[in-house]
Amino acid sequence: MTEWIDACSADDIENEDLIRFDHDGRTFAIYRSPDDEFFCTDGLCTHEKVHLSGGLVMQYRIECPKHNGVFDYRTGEALRAPVCVNLKTYNTKVEDGRVYVEI
Repeated sequence: MTEWIDACSADDIENEDLIRFDHDGRTFAIYRSPDDEFFCTDGLCTHEKVHLSGGLVMQYRIECPKHNGVFDYRTGEALRAPVCVNLKTYNTKVEDGRVYVEI
């Protein structure tokens, strides 16, 4: 069963950036796109479990800070080696200035 979790304020994330969100022993990354949309993925790289929150966000992509693997954060698709396993993505919504993630 899934539930909507209040993750952060929309103002906590700049355009083309992300924040780390920890909940119930799991780590997530919440992104704000250049189009002012919000997305959420698992917060650890699928290659070596490095926190993506230290990575570079640009044009709908997150680059892992350790080995420079790249994912499309909208779909979780692995785009550049060494990553070859996609990230899991989660639905998001914004209500009253708060970002919610469906976990």
